[in-house]
Amino acid sequence: MTKVSLVRHGLVHNPTEVYYGRLPGFVLAEEGREQAMAAGRYLAALPIVAVYHSPQPRAAETAGIIAAQFSSPPPVMENVLLNEIYSSYDGQTVAEMARRDWDFYSHTGPPYEQPSDILDRLLRFFDYARRHYAGQHVVGVSHADPIAFAVMWAKGRALIPEKRKDLLDCGVTDSYPAPASVSTFTLGDGDELTVRDYAYCHPAAEQ
Repeated sequence: MTKVSLVRHGLVHNPTEVYYGRLPGFVLAEEGREQAMAAGRYLAALPIVAVYHSPQPRAAETAGIIAAQFSSPPPVMENVLLNEIYSSYDGQTVAEMARRDWDFYSHTGPPYEQPSDILDRLLRFFDYARRHYAGQHVVGVSHADPIAFAVMWAKGRALIPEKRKDLLDCGVTDSYPAPASVSTFTLGDGDELTVRDYAYCHPAAEQ
């Protein structure tokens, strides 16, 4: 069966405490690099054939660190389907976003994304992996909300935005995808994309 492991990027260096979203220039903090190395060590024990990442620098850096932990590093490539959510709130302060309870989706319309738009991208990445790497295992380094919505889909849950941080019953032990956590999806065969199995781990927390 084809497998896709979605990895959230490591912790970001964010001294000005803003929601960085798709803003340029945000890279990993030292702790984030250590988290990425831990995820890489976990994944290096698996038969990974390729590592993809979102266009954001923090995701590309995480992907490179992950691949470097392999004795024979797999190819590392960008894929826009793994991108951070497209939101109107990039650059808002963390304090303001916390006041909003990190609600990106209420009273927001095109061109900004809703959960269904974000999930559609992730499902297209799954389908890409299944078509190009049938029976193999690939990694996609992405972001928290895209991974959370993919998990909710895999577990048959409605894409209710406020529920994306309450995923304990989906096997997400941190309730929400933590930095450098790994969510692995086993994709079903056939024309319709399905998930046969799902597993979550947080290798950085296991060191």
